[in-house]
Amino acid sequence: MSTPPSPTTADNSPSCDPKQRRREQRGWYIYDWANQVFITSVVTVLIGPYISGLACAEAGAEADCSQPGLVIYPLGVEWISVHPNSLHPMMTTVAGLLLLVMLPIVGALADHTRHKKRWLFWSAAIGSVCVSALYFTSDYQVAALLFILGNTFYGMSIVVFNAFLPEIATSEERNRVSVTGWAMAYLGGGLLLGAHMALLAFAEDLGVAEGHAVRIAFASVGVWWLLFSIIGIRLLRNRYGELAAQPGPPRLGASLKQYWRTLREMRHFPDTLKFLIAFVLFNNGIQAVIYFAGSFASQDLGLSLAVLSATILLIQFVAFAGALLMGWIGRRIGTKNTVLGSLVIWCGLVTCGYYLPSEDPMLFLLLGAGIGMVLGGTQSLARALYSLLIPRGREAEYFSLFQLADRGSVLLGAASISLVVNLTGGFRTAIFSLVVFFVIGGLLLWWADLKKGIEAAGNQAPANL
Repeated sequence: MSTPPSPTTADNSPSCDPKQRRREQRGWYIYDWANQVFITSVVTVLIGPYISGLACAEAGAEADCSQPGLVIYPLGVEWISVHPNSLHPMMTTVAGLLLLVMLPIVGALADHTRHKKRWLFWSAAIGSVCVSALYFTSDYQVAALLFILGNTFYGMSIVVFNAFLPEIATSEERNRVSVTGWAMAYLGGGLLLGAHMALLAFAEDLGVAEGHAVRIAFASVGVWWLLFSIIGIRLLRNRYGELAAQPGPPRLGASLKQYWRTLREMRHFPDTLKFLIAFVLFNNGIQAVIYFAGSFASQDLGLSLAVLSATILLIQFVAFAGALLMGWIGRRIGTKNTVLGSLVIWCGLVTCGYYLPSEDPMLFLLLGAGIGMVLGGTQSLARALYSLLIPRGREAEYFSLFQLADRGSVLLGAASISLVVNLTGGFRTAIFSLVVFFVIGGLLLWWADLKKGIEAAGNQAPANL
């Protein structure tokens, strides 16, 4: 079995022992299983209706909160007032801004530390505690702050988590390991969401109010995230490269200079840069749909949390099958053409959402199935394309930019949703406005010469790109 590198040795390559690699890969899968419940149950299903309900109650409009003119004062001062329905997208925008600042710093510092396990544990621990703390409050301002903090530490943990991938899997194993972790994430998120659905469905029989049941679900997400994180992180090992082998603690200045050099260098790979910008745009639309589906369903369509939970649970399992189907299609008509086709479908889905009638759970379920069919495939195929567009030997460095684009990409979508909701009072028009991101992102992807970009990066373009 391989031994950890000595303090003076820079070697973050995967272990030569297959058993050791499999052990670390299992730990990596377990953390994916652990953290996805935050996105599935909290971000996608519960926090939107919950925080909007608290804000609408504060505005005295529990029955009908979609009318324009309602206001709350989230910072406690009268000169900052917003529509209660815009609180959810606004706090998501704030969380996105924090991630935009924090992710480059955390990613760069993680490259300079010999203790990534410690960084991963504390970011997961603080994030999970913030989520569980939602159980103890029904104040919309405190709940918004806890969500922003939980979301920020979740994003920070994912940056450190992804930095382990090149260290636990060889280049031949990396695709399999990445896909397996993704599958475990959806499975874990779906299982706990199923438990939350059961809790909400039988809350009345158990003598538990719906709001209390939602807070119990928040607490369970935090406990699940923390406990499985401890199990998974124990199986990982600290490795480090040349940057972390330098004497002294991680240096923020050197870390940020490294990031700046990478950004400046990307001008020599224009097609890689075009693809990354295209990904930021169309992924904004995807992330915004995920983040605000709950608020749209509860506030504009009048659907219950049970219907919303069932729809998101359906999406979890359809997304897995959809990714496999889109991968099969991509091998036949080309990955780029498949992603472009999926963006056309996304445009159709958000347009259907605009015309969706209220209080029709079956049509909402069908819309959810359509989203699931393209959700996993669009993102996984985009990641596969990007992996071909980065220079050899620079995978981790360039994937940190991809992670920044992924985790920070909700910012534009959230800002767009927030603006439109503040103007119209509802989410229907706001969801439809996301068409702009899919169209512009698709046009930019179509314009990029991926074959030229792959060859410029020193890689061989596949026959069916």
